Amino acid sequence: MTTGSSSTSDRAVAAEPGISTYRGEESALRAGRLGTAGLLLSVLAATGPLMVVAGVMPTTFAVMGVVGQPLLFLILGVVLTLFSVGYAEMSRHVHNAGAFYAYISRGLGPTTGAAAALVALVAYSVLQVGIFGIFGFEVAGLFQKYLEVDLAWWIPALVAVVAVGVLALLKIDVNAKVLGVLLLIEVAVVVVFDIAAIGDPGGQGLSLHAFNPSTLSGVGLGTALCFCIAGFTGFEQAPVYAEETSRPHILVPRVMFLAVGGVAVFFAFSSWALTVATGPSGIVGAAQKQSTNLLFGLTEDRLGGTFTDIVHVFFVTGMFAAVLSFHNVVARYAFAMGREGLLPARFGRTNSGTGAPGTGSVLQSVISLIVVICFAIADDGKAGDPTAPVLHLFTWGGNVGALGVILLMATASLAVIVFFVKRGAAGAQAWRLVASGIAGLALLVIAGYTVKDFDVLVGSGPDSVLNWVLPGIIVLAALIGVAYSLVLRSRNPEAHARIGLGNEAFQLEKKAG
Repeated sequence: MTTGSSSTSDRAVAAEPGISTYRGEESALRAGRLGTAGLLLSVLAATGPLMVVAGVMPTTFAVMGVVGQPLLFLILGVVLTLFSVGYAEMSRHVHNAGAFYAYISRGLGPTTGAAAALVALVAYSVLQVGIFGIFGFEVAGLFQKYLEVDLAWWIPALVAVVAVGVLALLKIDVNAKVLGVLLLIEVAVVVVFDIAAIGDPGGQGLSLHAFNPSTLSGVGLGTALCFCIAGFTGFEQAPVYAEETSRPHILVPRVMFLAVGGVAVFFAFSSWALTVATGPSGIVGAAQKQSTNLLFGLTEDRLGGTFTDIVHVFFVTGMFAAVLSFHNVVARYAFAMGREGLLPARFGRTNSGTGAPGTGSVLQSVISLIVVICFAIADDGKAGDPTAPVLHLFTWGGNVGALGVILLMATASLAVIVFFVKRGAAGAQAWRLVASGIAGLALLVIAGYTVKDFDVLVGSGPDSVLNWVLPGIIVLAALIGVAYSLVLRSRNPEAHARIGLGNEAFQLEKKAG
């Protein structure tokens, strides 16, 4: 919430109009920095359109053998739209950079909210760090191909960590412009390929077979859902920026629906274009043969080597946009947690000049540096496996993070229902609560498949210890959150009660005073 007045409370100071006040301006994100376009571009950048089309889609076709991937994107679009119905309504009542954990706290209580806070922090952090692996690998490949320079993957990865850390300390509207430019270029590149594929289809012509429900049969369907839902990760981040918009109750819901709808249609169309380019009967075989080179091979056949080189370059810049977007989200979660006592208070302060959550940003940069360095030291590439950073850092981080986000969405769906029931608004919100219930159940099913088939998702093998250690990271984060919350409730009940309230705690204190 925002206020333009000063308070008699000794914990508040005078604030400029539009600046939230909770323990003073230094602990407030700056309102009015993002409009619809800036917010939409910031959250869509995390989806990494080119990364999904060039990486996720061929992998799903190859590993799971499900031709109906375009239909899966539409089905997931419906599920996530149902989720957004309740989630968006909740955003009209709660404006908090803590987003997931704030909503869950308001519905299911501070202890569950604290668990969600740690899960969100870990999930988005590993999602971001994981992308540095494939980023470094791809940049090293470009150096080898065009400059004939052998470059270790971790060098460009570390450079990217530093660059992202610097950008994240700037004003959020500056970040939005950077993300917007990179995102629009990605989308344009994919659209050009889509048009070329439709204009020059494979042997089966403009077949719509990929949208036939019969293509969704087979044992790989559940796992394919897990792969595909990862492509949507990002749309749910809109509430994280609520405090930095001028009209969060309008802009946040608008952006969420635009994002999830746009992503569903865009990815369904692009995955269909891949099946058209090879022919539906040939897409699985082509993906198995070429793997993540599938898109590049198809663009070279239709648009030539120069355009394919351009695609390679923007594939890399798109990944950079994604890591910057995730970094901003992690920094804001850390800020919200610091403001409410779930992290040290220094995390709950912003830079006086830019309004960015500086301490949270530095924390994520340090974590990224440590993880990349650890993977560099243990790089299996020394033993003849040059794809180790992709197979390990990217795959492990991506799937652990995606599992965390899926569980957060399922829990938030329940929290929405409980929140409005407790407020006596169940009747008025009935259709939204039904939508949230359906979405929550569907998300739990997808989470179940994710855990069940984790060995397939990370390529670890059915007997690998990683199959329970990696998902266990999310469980451990939740348990730590619960434990810390119980300690906080015992030692400082007032602070425990404020979990999830954000700047509204200031308003409550003001009224109490």
